[in-house]
Amino acid sequence: MTTEPDIATEAPEPDGFAILQAKLRSVPESPGVYRMLNAKGDVLYVGKARNLKNRVTSYTRARGLSIRIARMVQMTRELEIITTHTEVEALLLEANLIKKLKPRFNIILRDDKSFPYIEVNLDHDYPMLAKHRGAREKARDYYGPFASATAVNHTLTALQRAFPLRSCSDGDFATRTRPCLQYQIKRCVAPCVGYVSKDGYRELVDQARDFLAGRSQDVRDDLGRKMQKASDELAFEDAAMYRNRLWAMAQIQQKQGVNVEGLEEADVMAAAEAGGQTCVQVFFYRAGQNYGNKAYYPTHSKDDETADVLAAFVGQFYDSRPAPRQVLLSHEVPSQDLIGEALAVRAGRKVEVLTPKRGAKKELVEQAVRNAEEALGRKQAETQAQAKLLKGVAEAFGLAEPPQRIEVYDNSHIQGSNAVGGMIVAGPEGFRKAAYRKFNIKDTELTPGDDFAMMREVLTRRFKRLKKETAQKDETWPDLIVIDGGKGQLGIAEEVLKVLEVEGVALVSIAKGPDRNAGREDFYLPGKAPFMLPERDPVLYYLQRLRDEAHRFAIGTHRARRSKAIGQSPLDEIEGIGPKRKKALLLKFGSAKGVARAGLADLQRVDGISEAMAQQIYDHFNAGER
Repeated sequence: MTTEPDIATEAPEPDGFAILQAKLRSVPESPGVYRMLNAKGDVLYVGKARNLKNRVTSYTRARGLSIRIARMVQMTRELEIITTHTEVEALLLEANLIKKLKPRFNIILRDDKSFPYIEVNLDHDYPMLAKHRGAREKARDYYGPFASATAVNHTLTALQRAFPLRSCSDGDFATRTRPCLQYQIKRCVAPCVGYVSKDGYRELVDQARDFLAGRSQDVRDDLGRKMQKASDELAFEDAAMYRNRLWAMAQIQQKQGVNVEGLEEADVMAAAEAGGQTCVQVFFYRAGQNYGNKAYYPTHSKDDETADVLAAFVGQFYDSRPAPRQVLLSHEVPSQDLIGEALAVRAGRKVEVLTPKRGAKKELVEQAVRNAEEALGRKQAETQAQAKLLKGVAEAFGLAEPPQRIEVYDNSHIQGSNAVGGMIVAGPEGFRKAAYRKFNIKDTELTPGDDFAMMREVLTRRFKRLKKETAQKDETWPDLIVIDGGKGQLGIAEEVLKVLEVEGVALVSIAKGPDRNAGREDFYLPGKAPFMLPERDPVLYYLQRLRDEAHRFAIGTHRARRSKAIGQSPLDEIEGIGPKRKKALLLKFGSAKGVARAGLADLQRVDGISEAMAQQIYDHFNAGER
């Protein structure tokens, strides 16, 4: 009697609902943050909860979940839990993790650049007014934030008319022997050459600080008294100077003043939604003045409520910057009081999160809403125009559908030195500057100026890494690669993709026309004869913009690398030579060449240079003579 062999059947892999159900036994009933991960370990979603067990339980029942959330749960293969002492801590941690991990199913604030401030360097005998961005230092005052570099530059220009303080660097200040142009146009009192006493200059600094801190009326009253006194004493030139300063202060306040009672330090955040997109407009008010506004476009699902988008935006916006004393919102958001408490914990003082219902603050919010609606309308119009252009690109190059990610490559060098490659990225939303990449050419055997070899290195490094990071194609893979060059560069790109076994990526190269005339470019596609686009074709203009942006980025990267190389000294190559020892050596011998020619005994006589260090320096410069 024969028996049929057993057919082994694999048990089906449990879906996310079953996995979360099994995890429930170990989930605590405490505040904290949870992370849902897929099979590759990528974080799908980060959330916070006052009671983790209750929140995770809500995901185990498919009924009641939206299609998007149900899909997220189905993709989940792991659940990670971080408990916190309070729900406020959980909210802060959630915002931090979302910004860091950028999970696919969360609402994401992608544009997170730092804002410029006005800095007063009180650690100098003659402080200056300057624009500052980045980390703060002690013994310095900061006023802002300003919405843009343009806003802070305009304010600084106006401030120099009202408070003629120096704007030169400390190096220029220390070496100047006569007044500069700023003194001639009455925007500086020339402290560099002693035209003003230290006390007189400090009075100007204190007035500027009072004005920036919102105590402008005190400053105006003081200047008014001095103007009147000078007039009474028939010192009409001095009186005119005080008058001009008062006028300059009035000009600043006319442009920025809001005169809303109780609004000394606030951010106004208004959200507008249309077509599944949301714009959040942020206005900055400090010291009773408007420091500008900026529009943001958070990434989110089309079915997310506007209030939910605004709540997520607030948490991420203030994750890396202090909140003002008041945050005025256009919508009541979930856990609004909790958000205010979390911002207060981070700022170390009280922070109010309000949704004004009437009065002047309500009018400010309504103005911000109108700005958000107008900005969103412009954005969507640009997106529609961009979509039309991408459709034209697909038709011009025979693509099956409009490209969602275009990568454009260019190289830059001077006779082969400081060679770099640049990659810019564009898509339906325009240029994606966060995705730009630079490549310092590393091949030491490369013939200087060999553009083909440089392009081969850049493309090889780019796609080797891309294949290593992503096992299958996703949004980080290009649909179209554009090479700045002709048939030769296209051949290099084809060769690289073939060797790396990269398929499904379209290639095109752009060669400049005769006499490098724009509008007469030749386009090369694999296996096809070169062709030109009509001179007035919008698609041609778009492709020219892409090429020019890649050229600008590559040249900028090259110039930065060249400037860094020019500023380097042979002394920088010696281990243990820091700024102080380097300065001592240069003061002693005049230059790096002087150090190289110095004898061992001379090196040992330099302050801060030990016998062992002197031997190391001597060996470094004389190793080839042995």
